[in-house]
Amino acid sequence: MYSIFDLFKVGVGPSSSHTVGPMIAAFRFARDCITFMETKPDIARVQVSLYGSLALTGVGHATDIAILAGLSGCLPDRTDPVFIRDTTSKTRSERVLQLGGVHTVPYDEKTDLLWLRNETLPQHPNAMHFRAYDNNGEMVFEDQYFSTGGGFVYSRTEFQDQFQSSQAEAGSTATFDSEPYPFTSAKQLVELCRQHNLSIDELIQRNELSKRTADEIREKLDLLWDVMSECIQCGCRAQGLLPGSLKVPRRSPEIFRKLAGNEQAAHNVPGASLPPARPTTSMMSSATQGKHVDPLHQLDWVSLFALAVNEENAAGGRVVTAPTNGAAGIIPAVLAYYVYFYPNADQEGVYRFLRTAGAIGLLYKRNASLSAAEMGCQGEVGVACSMAAAGLAACMGGTVEQIENAAEIGMEHNLGLTCDPIGGLVQVPCIERNTMGATKAINAARLAVLYGDGKHFVSLDRVIETMRQTGIDMQVKYKETSLGGLAVNVVDC
Repeated sequence: MYSIFDLFKVGVGPSSSHTVGPMIAAFRFARDCITFMETKPDIARVQVSLYGSLALTGVGHATDIAILAGLSGCLPDRTDPVFIRDTTSKTRSERVLQLGGVHTVPYDEKTDLLWLRNETLPQHPNAMHFRAYDNNGEMVFEDQYFSTGGGFVYSRTEFQDQFQSSQAEAGSTATFDSEPYPFTSAKQLVELCRQHNLSIDELIQRNELSKRTADEIREKLDLLWDVMSECIQCGCRAQGLLPGSLKVPRRSPEIFRKLAGNEQAAHNVPGASLPPARPTTSMMSSATQGKHVDPLHQLDWVSLFALAVNEENAAGGRVVTAPTNGAAGIIPAVLAYYVYFYPNADQEGVYRFLRTAGAIGLLYKRNASLSAAEMGCQGEVGVACSMAAAGLAACMGGTVEQIENAAEIGMEHNLGLTCDPIGGLVQVPCIERNTMGATKAINAARLAVLYGDGKHFVSLDRVIETMRQTGIDMQVKYKETSLGGLAVNVVDC
């Protein structure tokens, strides 16, 4: 069993599989190289080969920046994005790599970072091969890594061990000693909640308590919402164009000004003057008092929240993988909808939302995939929509069955969603797609809780399996390769 904090990670944009994952892999390889040099000759060169989806869309996803930063000792959750960019620029200009931050190695990007766009390793589309050479040009150390979505990274040995473990568990009644309430399916999760008279978020809390203290859990959840909220605020303030060949303008500041209704409000994003993790009455409600309000005004704010986060992500800013970067705006947008528009929203509700959403995400991670290179965008925006719908349903007072229904609706109507980013950038259609996922999640929660009794025709387990099968059947060109769909029908000038 994974922890919900394996799903929700603080990282940097624009991609969890193509930026966060490769940075972690490079960091691990550099660390292992430093350990290796304690007993072996010095390493004089490091070469990295990228395969499949990483090679095809890695430039637009800043995979090269991530690799250089990771090899230089940077980690996505511990390093400021500006420092990452500065470190990469220095490596390129000086043609010297500070391996692990401590060992100087010459660096020639043309020969040391290889984009093997026509090659794919059999284990996973997002594959990397790291090699270290001595002064004689002999390879002295190497390893492969696989970035499987959501910032999850496995070495060659770890990937094989995971595969064998999954094969052994298939069809079994495997238990996990470290978890007081282990579950491998939505059916098991619902049954455990019924049996022990627990809500989903209470069950997750008890599982997390087997790993860390209540204070540690609270601190981690606070950090997640702090980063999400700050990301919304930064996105609403930042101006200019997003990086890359498309020259996409940031839209959030102007939309914010229109929604807030005055220039002064543009300098005070909702909640900005308060601790972000302390829900309170926002300026949004006061800004519309005494005015004729569009019935869908609240959804405009939700769209803004999602846009703001994903514009920050596209710019390489600090985000929470929720559960991926490409879909990082959906859960913050729906959670902000709860925080700023629900009259009785409180801090416990934020925790309830994140724990419940995390439980649903764990099911997708275990039984399908969070990787667009495997599943298409249904594995990113679809999963985030399903998670957000469950989280909001929990905050609306939904039963366990209604929450499961909300999660099922959220995915059922994202099945078959392709990943075909124009120019290999996490911008078009990715940014707007997060607004669609957020509004769809709210609708799913309302259908399930306000107008449903928990009984539904399609189970969450069935829809997760359908997503997995659809991802397998989907043509490769629609799975984060920029070789099909919008990526070829809209010319990148």
